[in-house]
Amino acid sequence: MITTRFAPSPTGHLHIGGLRTALYSYLHARAKNGKFLLRIEDTDTERNSKEALDGILEAFKWVGLEYDSPMLFQSERTPIYQQYAQKLLDSKHAYHCYLTKDELAAMRTQNKGANHANCSRKYRDFIGEVPKDIVPCVRIKAPLEGVISFEDGVKGNISFQASELDDFVILRSDGTPTYNFVVAIDDALSGITDIIRGDDHISNTPKQLLVYKALGFDIPRFYHIPMICNEQGKKLSKRDGALSVLEYRDSGVLPEALLNFLFKLGYGHGDKEIFSLQEMIECFEPHRINSNPSGCNFSKLYWLNAEYIKAMDNEKLAQLLNIENLDSKKSKTPTAEVFLDNFKGCADSCARSLLDINDEAQEANSLEIIKKTTQILETLPNERKNILLNELKTRVNDLISMRNAIAQILNTPLTLESENMDKSQQAYYDKALYNKLFTQDTKAILEQALSQFIDKLQNATLNIDSTKSLIQEHANNIANTFAIKPSIFMQALRLGLLGQKGGIDLGACLCVLDKDESIKRIQNLIEFAKQN
Repeated sequence: MITTRFAPSPTGHLHIGGLRTALYSYLHARAKNGKFLLRIEDTDTERNSKEALDGILEAFKWVGLEYDSPMLFQSERTPIYQQYAQKLLDSKHAYHCYLTKDELAAMRTQNKGANHANCSRKYRDFIGEVPKDIVPCVRIKAPLEGVISFEDGVKGNISFQASELDDFVILRSDGTPTYNFVVAIDDALSGITDIIRGDDHISNTPKQLLVYKALGFDIPRFYHIPMICNEQGKKLSKRDGALSVLEYRDSGVLPEALLNFLFKLGYGHGDKEIFSLQEMIECFEPHRINSNPSGCNFSKLYWLNAEYIKAMDNEKLAQLLNIENLDSKKSKTPTAEVFLDNFKGCADSCARSLLDINDEAQEANSLEIIKKTTQILETLPNERKNILLNELKTRVNDLISMRNAIAQILNTPLTLESENMDKSQQAYYDKALYNKLFTQDTKAILEQALSQFIDKLQNATLNIDSTKSLIQEHANNIANTFAIKPSIFMQALRLGLLGQKGGIDLGACLCVLDKDESIKRIQNLIEFAKQN
């Protein structure tokens, strides 16, 4: 039976490179009806973080990668590692080393330019009296000559000269084990048959092979996958848009889209772009993983995210739009900061921000107005809610942008935009658009046109098709009566309803707001124009 594992260290947040490794390991196991295990490599006590561990587990829960069997924690298994170190001592595959750090450093300095592997071997076959005041470490005996090679499922045959390896420490003088030793033991005892991991682990493989062979363990199959790079082929960084997995969640990315993006980022499967998790399982073969680094184009991620949003059931979408699904999380990923940064940075014309957050003092107010907005959304009748969500599905590419657009639509504009206003507290009329439309020559005309439209709206039955016709018919009549373009009236109507020049279809907007709210907003604009 195929058994794979993912083995993160809880020293930082889980990033997309790690998640891709976990995904490929998961897919390989599920495709072969095998097991996928999660192991926490927490032997670095100085850098371990409960926050990081909680974040890893939360990320797994969010993306839906279920692992088999209870998690294994290396920190709980030190006695096991010590037993296997003793086995290697008993079989003469390992030995006690009494070199101090200073002695080892001096030997390496003295042998500068030579093979440092030999510097650590003073006690390898030592005969004589050992220092009594030194607590020794334990080193494994590496071969002195020959080649250590293995067949990698992605890279092909990989070989190392044995002379390049030192007799590396497997047990420190304080009794704690080292990474390459415990990894090999845990993989063997857990029955791991296939190891999929980043190619930065290739250099660790010959050391782990020595442990497998010395202890008589079966050697697993290895698949070392290339790193994820930016589009210039360099290491991915925050500047390139690389975030932790939970930061993508808090930025409005759907788990299905992120997994789909990572699946295709290094795995070739024709021209098909959209894959469900089940489809990934059905087509995954680890030997088809690309052997070259993958360039990361985050615009593709947000394209995929938009496609998943379009296809999503409105009831599920409405649940995801509830801000409580974000800020109730107790992990210390920068949820609020990421949420707000995306809120003010949205480029979609429909989702132009109601908020303009310039300092930390506005954050609480900004989140509060979005909470109120999502509460309004929850109380909308299903027919109006579906119209709103269907309109926005084709206009946004993440949940933050959609919340932004909903806030713009459901909050009533009352005043003109100004430089000193707190935009996190209120909706407003776009100043440039208002000044463009309501000039000395057009103000009276538009006030009259909007008043006449209210009269027609009073007696109208609102549905998308009839409302579109009503708007177009009135715009044409106004154009014929007052010699202004129909688009001028439509822009004025949009300003009254939304306060902005962009947004959803006006007919849909009237249906979402309903008759009373629409009339109130148009009257507000008329009164505002009269007073200004």
